[in-house]
Amino acid sequence: MMASSGVALAFPVAAMAAEGGFIEDSTATLQLRNYYFSRDFSDIVGNTAAQDKSKAEEWAQGFILNFKSGYTPGTVGFGVDAIGLLGVKLDSGKGRVGTGLLPTEQDGVAADDYSRLGVAAKVKLSKTELKIGELQPNLPVLTFSDIRLLPPTYQGASIVSQEIAGLTLQGGQLRSTSLRDEAGDDQMRALIPTGSVYRRTDSTDRFNYAGADYAFNQNRTSVGVWYAQLEDIYNQRFFSLKHSEPLGAWTLGANLGYFDSSEDGDELAGEIDNQAFYTQLSAKRGGHNFLVGYQAMFGENGLPRVFANVTPLGNEVPTFEFAAPDERSWQARYDYDFAALGIPGLVSTVRYITGDNVDAANAGGRFEGKDWERDLDLGYTVQSGPLKNVSVRVRNVVARSNYRTDIDENRLIISYTLALF
Repeated sequence: MMASSGVALAFPVAAMAAEGGFIEDSTATLQLRNYYFSRDFSDIVGNTAAQDKSKAEEWAQGFILNFKSGYTPGTVGFGVDAIGLLGVKLDSGKGRVGTGLLPTEQDGVAADDYSRLGVAAKVKLSKTELKIGELQPNLPVLTFSDIRLLPPTYQGASIVSQEIAGLTLQGGQLRSTSLRDEAGDDQMRALIPTGSVYRRTDSTDRFNYAGADYAFNQNRTSVGVWYAQLEDIYNQRFFSLKHSEPLGAWTLGANLGYFDSSEDGDELAGEIDNQAFYTQLSAKRGGHNFLVGYQAMFGENGLPRVFANVTPLGNEVPTFEFAAPDERSWQARYDYDFAALGIPGLVSTVRYITGDNVDAANAGGRFEGKDWERDLDLGYTVQSGPLKNVSVRVRNVVARSNYRTDIDENRLIISYTLALF
């Protein structure tokens, strides 16, 4: 079990406990998450090495404990946040590891369990908050990627300020990470699509970021400007625009974003050149929500990101990213909330994404890479009775490509969050 050094700023807990706000405003929750994950692979097409296994399949139980204190009274308030993570193997096997649910040990077998305890000290002045220690940032340039058994965490410092109505300013520096299937700290790497290969870079111990989001027009419109630097690997700029517009019984929405990325400092990953644009247009009425999206990559590389994170790209999903060099992709998505039919808690999603124009290559030379993916999600949250708030989600994926691994994927996630106080 690993403990974060963020508690170094701390003060005697007993002294804080005597102050009313610290205890009275504290909350603690325990989430139980049961996760089955299966990916069946076919042969790889393209210039990458052959897949060394036909399936990745594991089943595990996760426990996520979140504690958030209130603040001590006074102009400057002090508090503590803590997170405890425990993952337990229920089923795995040599040759089926690598799902991201469990750590894989040196003998190629999944660990029986893994755990982590992290603590962050926090200080609040007016509407500005500073945190140092174990962090779970959710930023356009570092999206919170809670897509497996346990969420990833980072170790560093962050500051969030909302002193001006509608304006949120953020900044920080992260020094290390604990990946979704690890217990210890490690330096950060980048994942960079180059040709038909998604390569991991050397590591660094600095991720610096700063950003501003401004909401106006009764919060129906927001714009964002961000900068990120994975030191000596890449730097990145991000610009966003979101808008929601009521129109009779409909609500129309637009979500546009643009990334510009290049190499940084000592260029540990070599030269990097990527510009990424995406747009999503949506229309919602009653339980129906329709969405279409377009995404395009420009430059010599695909979109770089910190490994192993998803990004806010409009057409990126946890199976395929549709972010390879020169790729163009289109999405059609339909969501339905069955509460409109008198079945609250039941929701469904079906989406289809297709991409082409990928700059791919194999032993025979360069060719146009193409891929597509169909996702079907069905979720239900129990509304009453002894199982109230138990959530069940089923996901089925078919993903095909002429330059990367074909995948048939199934996920079953059962979760329940218990409020301790």
